[in-house]
Amino acid sequence: MKILIPFTLLLLHLYPVSGGKILVFPLDGSHWINMKTIMEELHARGHQLTVLRLDKSWYIEEKSPLYTSVSLPSSSFEEVFEVFLSQQLEIRLQANPRSFWARMWAHIQTELLMVEQFNIFHSLSADVTVQILEDKDLIQRLRDAQYDVFLTDPGIGGGTILAKYLHVPLIYNARWTVLGEAHFSIAPSPLSYVPFTATELTDKMTFFQRLKNCIFFVLGKYSLSSISEPVYKPILKKYFGPDVDYTAFFSDADIWLMRNDFIFEYPRPTMPNVVYMSGFQCKPPKALPADLEEFVQSSGDHGVVLMSLGTLVSKLPAHITEEIAAAFAQLPQKVIWRYLGKRPANLGNNTLLVEWFPQNDLLGHPKTRVFVAHGGTNGVQEAIYHGVPIIGLPLFFDQPENLSRVKSKGGAVMLDIAALDRQVLGDALKTVLNEASYTDNMKRLSRLHRDQPLSPMDQAVFWIEFVIRHKGAPHLKSNSVTLSWAAYHSLDVIAALFSTCLLFMWTFVYVGRCLCRKIFMRNKMKQS
Repeated sequence: MKILIPFTLLLLHLYPVSGGKILVFPLDGSHWINMKTIMEELHARGHQLTVLRLDKSWYIEEKSPLYTSVSLPSSSFEEVFEVFLSQQLEIRLQANPRSFWARMWAHIQTELLMVEQFNIFHSLSADVTVQILEDKDLIQRLRDAQYDVFLTDPGIGGGTILAKYLHVPLIYNARWTVLGEAHFSIAPSPLSYVPFTATELTDKMTFFQRLKNCIFFVLGKYSLSSISEPVYKPILKKYFGPDVDYTAFFSDADIWLMRNDFIFEYPRPTMPNVVYMSGFQCKPPKALPADLEEFVQSSGDHGVVLMSLGTLVSKLPAHITEEIAAAFAQLPQKVIWRYLGKRPANLGNNTLLVEWFPQNDLLGHPKTRVFVAHGGTNGVQEAIYHGVPIIGLPLFFDQPENLSRVKSKGGAVMLDIAALDRQVLGDALKTVLNEASYTDNMKRLSRLHRDQPLSPMDQAVFWIEFVIRHKGAPHLKSNSVTLSWAAYHSLDVIAALFSTCLLFMWTFVYVGRCLCRKIFMRNKMKQS
């Protein structure tokens, strides 16, 4: 009995989480790194994973011990992004940072370019989606597999379309969707204190900042709809019928695994099916390779500065890298720089160039002092987790927004890549290295982030398994996504009440005028 009771309890504990069959439709690039991290945990807990991947995938391998893959013929997304990123960077670098109108024109150019390139990107995604839907053998195999849950990145529309076509419970690994920032799709978002994407505003806005927020909201929503709707709407009409509401369709997921939290996000309304898992990929640091540890230890009390621009930008123009190298050479600290390209001529003896480094482990090393980064979500979250202040060089997408939020909390300095030289970067490095407030603020954010009952990864996996156990989570989904804009804001109710009041007032005035006329006529008859 002493053995049987704990063994039975163990079986009861394992039963709800074993044997789940999960179909995954990921987004390539850095988003795949996030998805793969979740998949590693799901695989370790005994779930069977199948990944729909493109045969010309950027990072997603065809063969893996974690999953079975289904490869789909496609064009290369990597080529599209490489062209787009190089054009974006060129526009940024050519703009005069001291001229308001030059910066404004550069912003307009980048927005137009983004609309054009993302339209191409979504068109490629739509082509792959139609190809899957038209492949009857593949669709039948996917149906016969009887998947328990569909896990996808809503940055592309194919996953949502396929999940609903197969009638499988849907989970988003999200922050961005085809409709924009996820909260704006499903949660109340008062523009008086909820800053819209790319405004770089906080939740404390002046009148003119609120005006800017509203203008950006209207223009942003229009841009997003002009990018994605023409691509995906014809698919919805063909396979789901003409009456399907576009916004409701892409907002209707059982669970949203949100890659941020309220350490990073400003306080705002949310929904019961939103699960915050910011920093789920962060872990306590492991030991560094011997040669890297030796270099770090050689920094003495001065410590180490890290620099990485992530996976999307392999190298910067030569004149910028020369300025960066010159700024690093002036430091007493050692520098580890993730860098691809020709070695800068003025590289200091204190700087080590590497093609890759274990970012999480280095950020968690006690000798790391500053992280010079582009502001990608993963890097920002890892810096918060380990309490390392940031010097931000935002380049594309959500990077300026991410860094502005850390800056508003006192943990980062932001620099303009177009105005970057050795003096500007050197001054920023000295500021962050010598003013303790930056490190103190990031350590405070780190303590807040870690002080929660479950780790972000445990929360994410729990809710995936919750959907598997209960065949979905419809009780957590708000009906708000099915309402029209007028009904959502009760404009029809307000109009009805206003009309009733007008009718009542008109009736009151009309009856009053009739009574007055009748009394007037009676008095006139008496006088005559």
